[in-house]
Amino acid sequence: MKRIICLALAVLMLCGVLVSCSTLEGDDKGAIIDVYLTNELYNFDPALAYTDESMVKVLSVLFEGLTRLDDDGDWEKAMMDSYEYVTDEEKGEYKLTVELKSSSWSDGRTVQAADFVYAWKRVLDPEFRSDAASLLYNIKNAKTAKFGDCSIDDVGIASIDTYTLEVMFDHDVDVDDFFRTVASVALVPLREDVVSRSSEHWAQKTSTIVCNGPFALKEISYGKLMRIERNAYYFRDVEENEQLDKYVIPWRIVTHFEYGDVETQFQLFEEGSIFYLGEIPLDQRENVGEDAHVTDISATHTYLFNTENELFKDARVRRALSMAIDRDEIRDAVVYARAATGFIPYGVNDASAKDDFREEGGDILNTSADKEGAKKLLREAGVNGGSFAITVKNNEQDVAVAKLIQKAWQNLGFNVTINALSGTRSRTLDKIYDDNFNIAYDSGDFDVIALDMNMLTFDAFANLAMYSTDYSGGGVDMHSKDYDVRLNRLGYKSADYDDLIDRAFKAESAEERVSLLHEAEQKLLEDMPVMPVFFMQDYYLINEDVLSGEKTAIEGYRDFSRLKMKDYMAYKEIILEEEEKKAEETIVE
Repeated sequence: MKRIICLALAVLMLCGVLVSCSTLEGDDKGAIIDVYLTNELYNFDPALAYTDESMVKVLSVLFEGLTRLDDDGDWEKAMMDSYEYVTDEEKGEYKLTVELKSSSWSDGRTVQAADFVYAWKRVLDPEFRSDAASLLYNIKNAKTAKFGDCSIDDVGIASIDTYTLEVMFDHDVDVDDFFRTVASVALVPLREDVVSRSSEHWAQKTSTIVCNGPFALKEISYGKLMRIERNAYYFRDVEENEQLDKYVIPWRIVTHFEYGDVETQFQLFEEGSIFYLGEIPLDQRENVGEDAHVTDISATHTYLFNTENELFKDARVRRALSMAIDRDEIRDAVVYARAATGFIPYGVNDASAKDDFREEGGDILNTSADKEGAKKLLREAGVNGGSFAITVKNNEQDVAVAKLIQKAWQNLGFNVTINALSGTRSRTLDKIYDDNFNIAYDSGDFDVIALDMNMLTFDAFANLAMYSTDYSGGGVDMHSKDYDVRLNRLGYKSADYDDLIDRAFKAESAEERVSLLHEAEQKLLEDMPVMPVFFMQDYYLINEDVLSGEKTAIEGYRDFSRLKMKDYMAYKEIILEEEEKKAEETIVE
């Protein structure tokens, strides 16, 4: 296959004209583009995307929410066409009515208001654990329903007709804030018929995943490839026979995992065999220099402590472990990163949506190591060692960072192992891979776990609220005797922290709210159930002799809908011929 691609590239480079992708002819559907988009994924549920940068990259091109964010962090219409917000102070009624644009899912069914109702109520269901739940707590009865104190049907979200969504609030809200919030990938629409039919596995099989974004997931073959294709129904009027590529130019974007690891993919990019590289090997990051496109994103690589582990019950132990790591050294190793000075990264707004929360809050954490200070805290806590494991996703960067942190903690006298998890084939379902990392995180089966904490929104509140008991989104254990409220996955509970988050949620002014959120961040890092390591950056390489038109969204994912490829027909014909040959060989066998 590599030989075929190199041959195709040779043909491609002989042609010097940029073919317009706006006039497809005959059976031509558009370009097939080989890339290395990101590492392998094992679950495509948008409600889980905020724990993994790779998931955000992929899911953001597969799904589209009510709104999206522009380059300045302001909201703009996505699936929404228009809205009206009406308040009646005397009756205590606050109603937002949203009209949707006409678009369809990748199987041709109309995207309906009911799809938003289902997705949002799913997040609010007391039995569904979702850190994103607090994003919707301004909606009437939303928080009450999450705690099982009223029916999910009492939540103020309804579909009035196919294209009309109605949202009721129990108080006056800032509509602009609400529309910025619902731009979160965690709140994209979902199909109830699809999710309920396949239960927990719906997001692991291409046969049960339908998408409403510009692309649809058409094939995921672990260890081999991931293929996404144009959603031919995305805003397109099929009855009017609108041009196939009117809204999405490329036909297919393919990542071949069988070519090897990130190091091998880099070599293929250098050779011209693939044209886009979404992951760059650690040992090549300094060398690529200005060829790499690098931007800050709203994500913090964070280590989370299981506070129910006896070793980590004392906050002094957790602070000591944080003090012992050299964030500057880790930043230098990662290259595309900034040493974390707090939990909320740069680019996230304060409550006014104008100022940068991190800049206003200043530095909370030192970026250099303080080994002696760490030892002193451990002595005060009466701890002189112990054994535990660091759980990470099995990719080059996360494992390398874990090794640096492992060394720092071993120098304090701890016995530290690294548990690098990836997907494994399900024992019960064919072609399904279980995401062992997310299973460990969701079940609390870890000592310390490393997450890409993608900010749920560009407002600091929800990102801090997930560690508060009443705002964590853990819901209720409906099978327990007393319907116990589930704590966050860390088992962290602080009455003072809970109070700060609750007061921030109820604050009547932006100034009061942001002040309380800064206090909350200070308290969170004083207790240190979460240990920020570095603020993440987005990076990629692209062959600009072949591709053009990609755009980077503020969240850090790539918008490929306008991606163009020079003289793609010469390349595409060879690829399709090879596919046809393989298909014939399969039939013969």
